[in-house]
Amino acid sequence: MMSDATSVSERMKRLAARDPFPASLGIECLEGAPGRAVVRMQVGERHLNLNGSCHGGAIFSLADTAFGLASNAYGVVAAGIDVHITYIAAAKLGDVLTATATEVSRNRKLGVYRIDVSNADNVLIAGFTGTAYITSRSNDGAVAGGQE
Repeated sequence: MMSDATSVSERMKRLAARDPFPASLGIECLEGAPGRAVVRMQVGERHLNLNGSCHGGAIFSLADTAFGLASNAYGVVAAGIDVHITYIAAAKLGDVLTATATEVSRNRKLGVYRIDVSNADNVLIAGFTGTAYITSRSNDGAVAGGQE
């Protein structure tokens, strides 16, 4: 018999696998639990901006992936309605970035999340906050385009 933690982790990995955009950036889901997700990405040439450091869009995508997984970990569709990111330090080619999403609060309709993006030396690269609108619709059968 599968434990609740295992089933949540497996659900989150299934959700992550259905989203081709993070995969195209090399983002991988490491772990998940209700209201929590950890994802990782190694900065490659495709992630660099015109100044030679990691593009803010790549960092945003990493944090947003953690936010999406954490807010959807309960098995119902949660859609981001407000996000904010603050960039603190530059990331460079070869850096391994980890985004850790933690649920701050959640009620029937809204969830608030904090996502820290750090490098392998635990230097904080960016801070991201997000609010998700929570529906009652299952996300186990959701597919691209919002159709089930």
